[in-house]
Formats: sequence, C-alpha cells, structure tokens
Amino acid sequence: MNRAWVWPGLVAALALAAPAVAQGVSHFTLDNGFEAVVIEDHRAPVVVQMVWYRAGSADETRGTSGVAHFLEHLMFKGTDDLAPGEFSATVEANGGSDNAFTSFDYTGYFQRIAADRLELVMRMEADRMRDLVLSEDDWRTEREVIIEERNQRVDSDPGALLREQMSAAQYLNHPYGTPVIGWRHEMEALTRDDALAWYRRFYAPNNAILVVAGDVDPAEVERLAREYYGPLAPTQGLTARQRPAEPPQLAERRLRLADARVQRPYVVRSYLAPERDAGAQGEAAALTILAELLGGNAATSVLGRALVFDSGKALAASASYDSTAFDDSMFSVFVAPVEGVSLAEAEAALDDALAAFLRDGPDPAQFARIRTRIGAREIYALDNVQGLARRYGQALTSGLTIADVQAWPDALTAVTEDEVMAAARAVFDRRRAVTGWLTRPGNDEVMP
Repeated sequence: MNRAWVWPGLVAALALAAPAVAQGVSHFTLDNGFEAVVIEDHRAPVVVQMVWYRAGSADETRGTSGVAHFLEHLMFKGTDDLAPGEFSATVEANGGSDNAFTSFDYTGYFQRIAADRLELVMRMEADRMRDLVLSEDDWRTEREVIIEERNQRVDSDPGALLREQMSAAQYLNHPYGTPVIGWRHEMEALTRDDALAWYRRFYAPNNAILVVAGDVDPAEVERLAREYYGPLAPTQGLTARQRPAEPPQLAERRLRLADARVQRPYVVRSYLAPERDAGAQGEAAALTILAELLGGNAATSVLGRALVFDSGKALAASASYDSTAFDDSMFSVFVAPVEGVSLAEAEAALDDALAAFLRDGPDPAQFARIRTRIGAREIYALDNVQGLARRYGQALTSGLTIADVQAWPDALTAVTEDEVMAAARAVFDRRRAVTGWLTRPGNDEVMP
C-alpha cells in the first residue's frame, strides 16, 4: 500500500528534473538536406556523435539480402584520407569508442569521446559518408566475416533459426520477413559492386540524420556540421521509401522446428501489430502497456502468475512488443513448459490465460503500478546520454518526429485500461498470428 504512494511521489520528483534535459534539444537542417539533432547534457565532458541513415535491410533489393549489414562492416575500411582501420584506431587513441549497427529501418554509426574531440570524429565521419574506398581484399575478407557472424548468431542457435522462420512466415511479402543479416546463399554472392551500389544510393547527407548528445554548445555543433557535412553533395532523385505491402493474413500459420541442440522446448506466437505513427502514438502506447502487463515481470505479470506460479505448467512466460518501426511491427507471447508438460498443453494454457485476460481485464492496482513504473523508466532513461541519442535517431529514421519522441512518455502515462483492452482485442486475432514450436528430434507430439 505504501509503495503505491511512494511511486507517484518519486515520479513527480524526477519529473522536475526532466524538462532541463528536454529543453536542451535543438534541431537544424543544412542546405544539402542534412538533418541534425543536438541534445545538451553538461554533467560530464563527454559527447556522443551518431550518424543515422534512413536505410536498413528492409530497403534492400530482392536477391541482395545482407548488403546493408555488409556495408556497415565495410565502412570501417579506408577512405581517400584514412587508411583501413585508421578511423577506429584514431578514436581509440583519443580515449573514445566507436561502433555501428544495422536494423530493418536504419543503419547507424557512433563514437563516444571527450567533448573537445567532437570536431575530430565529425571530420572523419563526414569523410566516409562520401569517400569510402574498398579494395579487393577488403570486401572479400569482410564478406567472410559477416558469414561467420551468421554462423555464430543464427545458424548455431535453434531459437534464432525459429525466429527467422517465423518472421518469414509472418511477412509473406513485406521485407521484414528477410533477416537483417541476410540469407546465407545471398550473403555468399554479395560483391564489391553490390556494396558500392548500396553506398552510392543511400549514404548521402539528404538521407542522414546527425544526433550529437553531451557536453556541447548547439551553435558550435551547427558550425562544425556546416563545415564538415555542409559541403557534401546530396544524392539527386532520392525518393521516399516504397516497400511492398503485406497482403491481408487470412489464416494462422504454424511452424514446428526440431533441433538436437534445443535445451528447453517452448512455444512462441507472434501477431502483426501497428507501430508508432507520427502524431498518433496512442495505440502503440497501449500495446506497450499491454506487453508489460502480460509479461513484463516474471513474478507479477499476467502470464507469469497464471502459467508459472498458479498452474505450475511453465518455467517462464513473457510478452514483448517493438513499438518503433517504419511499418507494421509484431507483438509476441512466449511460454516454456516444465518437464512433463507437453507443448500442446503449454499452448493451451497460454490460450486460456489470454482468454481470461480478455474476459476479465487487468487488475486495476497492477495496471496503475505498471503505468507508473513505465513512466518512471522513461524519466530514468533521460540520464543515459547515448541511450537518449539512440532514442531520437531510431524514431526519426522510423518516420517519427522530435515532437513524437518528447510526447511518448506522456502518451504512455495517459493510457487507460479501456484503451489497453481495445488494443488487446484488436491484436489477439489468431488469423493474423504465427505460432512456433521449438522442440527436440524424437518428440512425436503432433502440432494441432
């Protein structure tokens, strides 16, 4: 009882500090279309520079899957001014760190370094935006690296293989059904020309977003951006994203994957679900709360209580939802049965728990606690400069705006029980679901 009173007080206290960070967000666009966001945080003499490209694996041409991730690796090779490996070596020599990442909707590069070294990393990042140099040895070696990465992260992991197959079944036509890392047979055929074609098409100032966060002066960031990114020529004829649309799903799709490496069999189900939309984030906020209600905490969540503690049929149960995507996302539920409980029994128990939730709705006290906890989590996130920079970059490359990012915490705390239940009823349609079983060879249990 006391905790219910403490949480709102804590959130209110934290909220007093939040506007100081929010007010330190500024934005500008250069003449060549290069967009920049600056987030001030003067608590430590550190800066994070991130350059995000509005190009991810879902923008690849059919038959060249993995090329977005392939080029991400190749971007650490040389330019006309930097020798291969010199970029990262220079960052490290100056006490910083750097890395990159590729997703369906974006590719990003970042450096974390002392604030007085911002000009150094900005100059190098601008250099490789337009002047990448790839030798014959560079691209062939790096192709082997990404294939080995697939070996380690996907082919050696039965769970990753099941997720890959389920995504392909969930998205029959949309490119979200193709793995970010790529299909192996297409990765093996990637060439230097494929990488350069991708680079020349998408790596341009008018397709990029700079996010600088930390101990910086916005006017100085803009001056440096104009000096280093401003002279870069934009790509002409760069059109808005046009991806194949997913046809209506009319029936549930079911998969069963047996693998000798499976340690613990489980059932997972994914549903197509709407993503956050610019200016209309309410449904996504409700789905975010729903995921937390159903599976956010093993001890107190709906699925955790029903399947792990009450019935004792499961070792674990959870729910997840990815709100930030350019196109329709997925909402997933998961259950791993205890020894002696079949996958069919576990799935039936999962269905019963979901049906009970749709019938009875959430416990009002639990709903209030979860909504408050998520609000507090959003405020705590303001403390992480790199995480905050990532939040803005991910949102802006997924079709959202700065206003949407800043309105998201309020959208979450404004969600009502009725809105959560409406979102649940809309999403939990078995005709729009993919159900997967992960099991071991020799299990002759028939999937219903």
